[in-house]
Amino acid sequence: MSAISHSPGRHSHGDEPGGRGALPPLYNLVYCSRATADVDSAAVDSIIASARRWNPVYGITGLLVFGSGIFFQWLEGPRENVTNLMTRLKADLRHENVVSLTESEEVRERLFPDWDMELVSTDNIRDVLQDALDTAEDPNNAEALRDLLRHLDSGELKELAGA
Repeated sequence: MSAISHSPGRHSHGDEPGGRGALPPLYNLVYCSRATADVDSAAVDSIIASARRWNPVYGITGLLVFGSGIFFQWLEGPRENVTNLMTRLKADLRHENVVSLTESEEVRERLFPDWDMELVSTDNIRDVLQDALDTAEDPNNAEALRDLLRHLDSGELKELAGA
């Protein structure tokens, strides 16, 4: 699995720099879950393909980390759309033990405006988050990224994976 799989093109979500008017509230949700035994790289590729098809329709962006049988995902977009997606993810038979790590709604720019859904390998997630933190201009974004790094560094994801 590649470290980062890039989706083509740039999608406007109306809350990116240079957008018109004030930024709307942006809801973000971070969760992790254990993948069921039948989830393999083809299943993950299917998840990414579906997300890239539907997330732009609903104004959702984010990233997905998959490794050691664990999904770790950051979702951001309109509250109703993100919560509806989370309801579907909790019912998805490819997930077990879905744990919500953080949820918030604030007026800020997206952390991942160009990513309808990016797949990041577990080996590279820390670097991706640190790079995003190093370039974050919005203090709320910086705090959200620090929070993600704290979750990653705490070891709680490894504990969930049974490592």
